[in-house]
Amino acid sequence: MRRSGICLLGLAALLACGNPPAIDDSKLVDLTYPLGEDTIFWPTSPPFRFESRSAGKVEAGYWYAANVFTTAEHGGTHLDAPFHFAEHGWKADDIPVSRFIGPACVIDVAEKAASDPDYRVTAGDIVAWESEHGRLPEGAIVLVRTGWGRYWGDRRAYLGDDTPGNDKNLHFPGLSEEAARMLAQDRTVDAVGIDTASIDAGPSADFIAHQVLFEANVPAFENLANLDRLPESGATLIALPSRIAGGSGGPLRAVALLP
Repeated sequence: MRRSGICLLGLAALLACGNPPAIDDSKLVDLTYPLGEDTIFWPTSPPFRFESRSAGKVEAGYWYAANVFTTAEHGGTHLDAPFHFAEHGWKADDIPVSRFIGPACVIDVAEKAASDPDYRVTAGDIVAWESEHGRLPEGAIVLVRTGWGRYWGDRRAYLGDDTPGNDKNLHFPGLSEEAARMLAQDRTVDAVGIDTASIDAGPSADFIAHQVLFEANVPAFENLANLDRLPESGATLIALPSRIAGGSGGPLRAVALLP
């Protein structure tokens, strides 16, 4: 059984009927940015739209509120399903739930990215993590902490450019091809996440990290918040996306449970 499957069974046991222990809020870290009209989306995607259809007392005397929203798949904190860059990869509704729950392994390259906004995580960065924490466990969810969360809300600083509709002059860190191949081919990881707009660095033209990971059916989580609050090992990630039939991605609610 994959490690994430064990985590899922453990979570089910924890929440089973009877007298489950209370969840300690101090151990929970929300890794999700709110969806709103100011949320950062990929430059070529339409923004999030929210429309209030009803908010008030109805004739019968009770309060009733209902809204309508429209959103592109790839904006804010979201899932990239393998189908996004792999013709035969899993679509959003194909991905096993066990892939969304597992040990969070945080690879911190914030110091390197601070001096190089286009920094690409190397295989050496992964090996350095393993030299301290041991080999990435089976079913790991690898999270790349670049420090880019400090720019969230400032579109130009976060993306490197804020020209509407233009994604050809972006600057932010991501994964190198060698790191993507190590995770996809030499390790047994369930997913990869990052605190930038893409698992590929901003200047990428071929999105090779996407191609490599998604051909191996390794999904990705992008625009994760608060990765600076997680330890490099020991936390558990629970990242549940909208199950959009045929989707190449979709909104994601990600939470970490600290050790």
